Amino acid sequence: MASKIRFLTDEHFRSAILNGVRRRLPNLDIVRVQDVGLRTASDPKILEFAALENRVLLTHDARTMETHVKARLATGRAVPGVLIIRQKVPIATAIDEIVMVAECSLHNEWNGLIQFLPL
Repeated sequence: MASKIRFLTDEHFRSAILNGVRRRLPNLDIVRVQDVGLRTASDPKILEFAALENRVLLTHDARTMETHVKARLATGRAVPGVLIIRQKVPIATAIDEIVMVAECSLHNEWNGLIQFLPL
């Protein structure tokens, strides 16, 4: 049986989006860096945790996170995927996009990818 996608949000991910996703998909496996002891961790440490836990990272940080992801991929290290939602994206749109990804994707479909949402 194919395994479901799992998510990790970084420190500054908008709580309104996270809460909306959790309301729509209460059984979704999604954790915040704050929940796993990585509240002030660097982007590379967050990416390492995401890789170890096979979690797609949700972030608003296009400026620095994209650079760290590309550096990690260039050295052959795993990245289970990063979905970047720009701050200007309406909350409802961001929720819809994440729900769509969660319902229509398997965990390995995003490996090594950086994707901006909305699609």
